[in-house]
Amino acid sequence: MPELPEVEALAAYLRERAVGQRVERVDVSAISALKTFDPPLSATHGLTITGAGRHGKFLDIELGDLHLVIHLARAGWLHYRDALPDTLLKPGSGPIALRVRLSDGSGFDLTEAGTRKKLSAYLVTDVNQVPGVARLGPDALGLDLVGLGEVLKGRNSQIKGVLRDQQVLSGIGNAYSDEILHVARLSPYARADRLTPEQLESLHSAIQQVLTEALDRSVGQKAATLKAEKRANLRVHGRTGQPCPVCGDTVREVSFADSSLQYCPTCQTGGKPLADRRLSKLLR
Repeated sequence: MPELPEVEALAAYLRERAVGQRVERVDVSAISALKTFDPPLSATHGLTITGAGRHGKFLDIELGDLHLVIHLARAGWLHYRDALPDTLLKPGSGPIALRVRLSDGSGFDLTEAGTRKKLSAYLVTDVNQVPGVARLGPDALGLDLVGLGEVLKGRNSQIKGVLRDQQVLSGIGNAYSDEILHVARLSPYARADRLTPEQLESLHSAIQQVLTEALDRSVGQKAATLKAEKRANLRVHGRTGQPCPVCGDTVREVSFADSSLQYCPTCQTGGKPLADRRLSKLLR
């Protein structure tokens, strides 16, 4: 899933490439992806793209007083093309959910792989009309140490889940939460409301380090290279069975119904492997 660094990089790419271009038309292939009907997509035709930004993991394409807000979900992506094909989209056919054609012949497709279609697009006059944006917690990169302590206070949940909860802290998903906890040397099962002051400081430092490094690598790249750049620089996420880059221990995995997490036992759990089942405790 695209997270804060990748969505910010996509916004930066659109600011560089698309701002100033006029929208010729917007076509929808996957009707389920479009979550609003008023104003209609035809209201974008002839408007100029005036900006692009980010709210958590939501991409915001500004068209004067309108906003085309996109959530790419787990398997969605933005593909920018200098010359879009002239063929019309066929409803319900292929991975393309939505296409934006610009006045210079370029444009971009929003695509989604797999059968679980979760990509969402909203055309609104106020970004807070998007329910997911209205519910967002503070941006992960915008919190100081005291602010992080405040949002974690009273969170009687495992820190892995809290970091991924967009209503608590926005912008962090499955991959970067694994990376942050590895850098902070914290178990994914640590209780968010029981972190010591030292652990809280380590967590804050890791959030800033991991996300800032990822931003520095991502911003300035083309959309087509962002996924590979992310995968190439992950320390533990997606690297089950490989050696930890810090200590050399084997990276382990815990699988859930629809996701998994990766961690290093030596760096994060005192050398003890976590049981591979939901809500497990450290193996005794």
